[in-house]
Amino acid sequence: MRIPADLLAQVVDHALRDAPDECCGVLALRNGEAVAVHELENVRRGPKKLGFEVDGPKLARLLDEIEDAGDELGVIYHSHTVSAPYPSQTDVNFAAGWPGVEWLIIGTKGAASAEQAEVRSYLIDGATVTEVPVETVA
Repeated sequence: MRIPADLLAQVVDHALRDAPDECCGVLALRNGEAVAVHELENVRRGPKKLGFEVDGPKLARLLDEIEDAGDELGVIYHSHTVSAPYPSQTDVNFAAGWPGVEWLIIGTKGAASAEQAEVRSYLIDGATVTEVPVETVA
């Protein structure tokens, strides 16, 4: 996945802003490059609530808007606030419903700034997790 540096900064800022809760959102792609960040509300927020969950009807409307714009859902992103940015078993289970979509995970554990956040992306196919490069472009 290719992503303009300003869009990646927006994703990382979202992760830091929502901490200690996990953030979540999607990236619209055109020709393999991110063209828009769509921040979503994590409805699973609060003390001792790990993970993320989005409002299904809102997500369905957003996916229609992305397709109507001629783009495609290419990346689901979220943050890990207490663990490394590697897909959890919950992530792997959830990914089964989204074949071919990349999973961008922003690690914010111990990060006080965007420079300290760790960003990694994966393709998840069943139990197979493959890291893919995040290529930033100007």
